Amino acid sequence: MKSCTCPQPESAMSRLLEKPNITMSIKSTGSQLSSTMTTSSATLSSDLDDAETLRTQLSPSETSGAISVPATTVTINVTVTPMRQKIDQVVISLISGAAAGALAKTVIAPLDRTKINFQIRNDVPFSFRASLRYLQNTYANEGVLALWRGNSATMARIVPYAAIQFTAHEQWRRILHVDKDGSNTKGRRFLAGSLAGITSQSLTYPLDLARARMAVTDRYTGYRTLRQVFTKIWLEEGPRTLFRGYWATVLGVIPYAGTSFFTYETLKREYYEMVGNNKPNTLVSLAFGAAAGAAGQTASYPLDIVRRRMQTMRVNTAAGDRYPSILETLVKIYREEGIKNGFYKGLSMNWIKGPIAVGISFSTYDLIKAWLTELANLRRVEK
Repeated sequence: MKSCTCPQPESAMSRLLEKPNITMSIKSTGSQLSSTMTTSSATLSSDLDDAETLRTQLSPSETSGAISVPATTVTINVTVTPMRQKIDQVVISLISGAAAGALAKTVIAPLDRTKINFQIRNDVPFSFRASLRYLQNTYANEGVLALWRGNSATMARIVPYAAIQFTAHEQWRRILHVDKDGSNTKGRRFLAGSLAGITSQSLTYPLDLARARMAVTDRYTGYRTLRQVFTKIWLEEGPRTLFRGYWATVLGVIPYAGTSFFTYETLKREYYEMVGNNKPNTLVSLAFGAAAGAAGQTASYPLDIVRRRMQTMRVNTAAGDRYPSILETLVKIYREEGIKNGFYKGLSMNWIKGPIAVGISFSTYDLIKAWLTELANLRRVEK
């Protein structure tokens, strides 16, 4: 009987393990990982867990040899979710709006203070000569920095105000589907601007009142700091005073913000249709913003007079007048000063400072927003 020589299981396994050739190839695209062993994982640690699982599933005799798993290279492309994109857009709008508003208001602060002082007085007629005289007297008596008196209150107000206004405008445009898919929705364009103005004014109104109080007083007889304005008003006049003139402001901001945003967006749209470029250069943006500012100021100026009279009623002791409500204020101004010298007093000054401020604000906003958007896109690509 012939003997049969069969290889032992142990020796066969040892020959198999003399030159182990186990390789694992892992590729990653986004959050999908594919390998010779079908697996799905979002992180590198889970890949290593898969390799460990493979090792433990082998029999003890199969693992007696050395199994080498080569190092894996995982390349992950970051996918930005729609929610993250929306958050980025909001943050960019807030920063751009804050910077634009701060720069614009700082540039025209002396003219703004001059305008407010003439707005609240019915005993001094407005003229350019009188405006220059006021600026000269302020400079001679209090120094050059006095021309920017109240600007700290302006910054405390305009930074959140402009940030909220521009951001709210972007959101209202989206909600109202303004000019969506190439449509020409002029009414919605105006409404989006008005709602943006109402939103920002409602959230920052006490700061606007404080700015007006500081602008019409000096540092010796009035308020020295923004904190002192709020403290005195709260203790001497009551907290409700912080919102005196609010409804006049809201009624005024509807035509002002609506007309401003409507004019600017309409001019940009017409420019795109004529030139084919939806991103006009800085000078063109300044011109569009100036036109928007002039239109907005003219549309809302009478109510701007009303709110200033109501805001500064307590500190305007020269005239000794009281303006308890919007209607009574309108009637009083009309009877005593008329339409031109009352409701439009100082408008010519606004035709100078308004276009400058709005032009700088809109063009700066578009410029900074485009720069920050490009920077954010570059950062995503680098990741």
